[in-house]
Amino acid sequence: MAQAAAGPGRGFDVERGTSFGAPAILVHPELAARRAGAARTLEGRLAELEGLARAIRLDVRATLALGVRVPHPATLLGRGQVARLATLVAAHGAELVVVDAPVTPVQQKNLEQALAAKVIDRTHLILEIFGERARSAEGRLQVELAHLEYQAGRLVRAWTHLERQRGGFGFLGGPGETQIETDRRLIRNRIARIRRELEAVRRTRALHRAGRRRAAVPTVALVGYTNAGKSTLFNRLTGAGVWAADLPFATLDPTARRLRLPTAGPVVLSDTVGFISDLPTELVAAFRATLEEVTEADLVLHVRDIAHPESAAQAADVRAVLTSLGVLGGDRPVPVLEVWNKVDLLAPEARQALTARPDAFRVSARTGEGIDALVQELDRRLATSAATEVFHLHPADGRRRAWLHAHAEVLDEREEKGMCLVRARISPAARARFSAL
Repeated sequence: MAQAAAGPGRGFDVERGTSFGAPAILVHPELAARRAGAARTLEGRLAELEGLARAIRLDVRATLALGVRVPHPATLLGRGQVARLATLVAAHGAELVVVDAPVTPVQQKNLEQALAAKVIDRTHLILEIFGERARSAEGRLQVELAHLEYQAGRLVRAWTHLERQRGGFGFLGGPGETQIETDRRLIRNRIARIRRELEAVRRTRALHRAGRRRAAVPTVALVGYTNAGKSTLFNRLTGAGVWAADLPFATLDPTARRLRLPTAGPVVLSDTVGFISDLPTELVAAFRATLEEVTEADLVLHVRDIAHPESAAQAADVRAVLTSLGVLGGDRPVPVLEVWNKVDLLAPEARQALTARPDAFRVSARTGEGIDALVQELDRRLATSAATEVFHLHPADGRRRAWLHAHAEVLDEREEKGMCLVRARISPAARARFSAL
């Protein structure tokens, strides 16, 4: 049994030595508030939870669904449910219990005492997956930031064994700084340093995007639910050789490669991190710099696993994240093209039942089916992405003039009849954003 590596996002608990191969019990509390209007089936949620657990090689011994009408403040679950779960943990010799819902620090502590096992919630599980998969320096920083922000409010359970340290000297000395306060201060300092480093990454990315705009190179971003086949499609289109596997969050670090289209010429294809239902807010915030690649793209390919029984619910989760980022329904919307992947896994009658849509392409990234038609559509949409246009601006309109310099390739400027004429090559997406200024 391999022990978890030290460091943020590496292993569940360094002090207790819980390993990635630990025997685990998965618990899905069916909260009444979640059941109302839920788009997913119970079986689908349990299957997704088990997939997340196996992504970090947990030895899943049992899966349990429990109906929870009102969450208990102390333990989330009812007293009888906790007793039932404790019996199951003892029977299977489980060292870890994964709860598919947010668990407060108090609930976590009480459950661990009652179950005599380590307890983590859905957010912690996803953080562990991200921590294992991050390879680049940027990815490790993003995961560490999310991990520290998540752990900042849970320090009380880690330091209950320590006594208060005294400060000063003699009878005038105050109570001093407790170990919890010391650790929180260190975490705050580390968070501030990581944010500064990620801000530098964000500025670097902005410079790269500005360079691509000046060179009139369009950008296409791949987005989608985790395990929808984005990386496989990315490899099929670019020959990049990015690692792809039938696992949630198989690839985490964003990758960009050039793709040459017959008419549009070179474009940049960007593979982004996958989304998932109830994506932890810590991860959305930490990966903001990476997700800016989506908000600044000329075209977004929404890759869907059309063979998944809950493909529609997964697509709704992705659209919700895109809406929160401003890609959909924002001031600067980005065109989105749906790519229905994994059609090779569908039965013939299921294929025929798929409704033809002008904004959706049926492909198989694994076999190559439909890829040529998709490339032709990309070429058609991006062939005119760098149209040359003359903008008539008032000399005092410095804001829009500066925006053109930042988001388009300015070819020349001149004054005519009291107006500033700016001739620039600009993509349709950027042109739509300029009109909204």
